[in-house]
Amino acid sequence: MRIVSANLNGIRSAHNKGFFDWLAGSGADVLCVQELKAQHDDLTEAMRAPDGYHGFFHPAEKKGYSGVGIYSRKKPDNVVEGLGIADIDMEGRYLRADFGKLSVISLYLPSGSSSEERQQIKFAFMERFMPHMKALLAEGREIVLCGDWNIAHKEIDLKNWKGNLKNSGFLPEERAWLTNVFGLGWVDVWRTLYPEAPGYTWWSNRGQAYAKDVGWRIDYHIATGGIAKTAKQASVYKDVKFSDHAPLIVDYDFKG
Repeated sequence: MRIVSANLNGIRSAHNKGFFDWLAGSGADVLCVQELKAQHDDLTEAMRAPDGYHGFFHPAEKKGYSGVGIYSRKKPDNVVEGLGIADIDMEGRYLRADFGKLSVISLYLPSGSSSEERQQIKFAFMERFMPHMKALLAEGREIVLCGDWNIAHKEIDLKNWKGNLKNSGFLPEERAWLTNVFGLGWVDVWRTLYPEAPGYTWWSNRGQAYAKDVGWRIDYHIATGGIAKTAKQASVYKDVKFSDHAPLIVDYDFKG
C-alpha cells in the first residue's frame, strides 16, 4: 500500500503545475493533501475526482486559506471531517478516512511563523490535540497521520538548525511536544527507516533554499506501531516542483 502526503500550497496552483498528472502515475493508493486554499465550489472535476480516485475535502471557512483533503482508490468505509472543536475545524485542519482496520488522517498543524498571535494559536492546537492522539491509540486500530506538522523534531531535520533555535517550527516547546507524541507509542516512519537521512520536505522561497537544499523536514507519516513495522521504503519526490513542499511517499506491506 502506497500512502502519499503532500502540502499543495494551493490545489489550483498545484493542478496548474501538473500535480494530478503526476498523481495518475504515482501508484498512490491513498493521498493526503494539505493547504488546499480552496472551497468546494473552487474545485474542478479533475481536482475533485481525479481518474481512479475518490476525493474528500475539509476546506477552511476563510477563502484561499488552509484546508485538507484525502484521495483514495478504494472508497472509505467512513469519513470524519474535523475534530469537533469549532475554532480548529473552521480552519480545515483534520480529515480522517477509515478503510477496514486502517485509518488514514490528513493533518495540517497551524504555522506560528507569521505572528506571535498565530504561535499562540499553534500552541493551543497542540495542547488540545494531544488528548486526541491518546484517544486514537485507544481505538486499537492501525492509523497513519499524514501531513504538515510544521515542526522539525531534531537537528537532523533542518539544514540551518543553529539559526532557527528561536524560530517557530523549531522551538524547544514544539520539539518537546513532538517527543511526547512519540513517547505515547506513535512512530516517525521516515526517521525509523532512515536514521541518518535528513528527508527535507519544505524549502523557503527566500534565496536559493530549494536549489541548495536548505530545507526542513516538517511533513510526516506518524503511525501506530503495527503498520509502521510494515513500512518498506520511503522517498521525497523532487523531480517536479508542485509547491514549496515536496510529496512524501511511503510504501507499506499492509493489507487491512
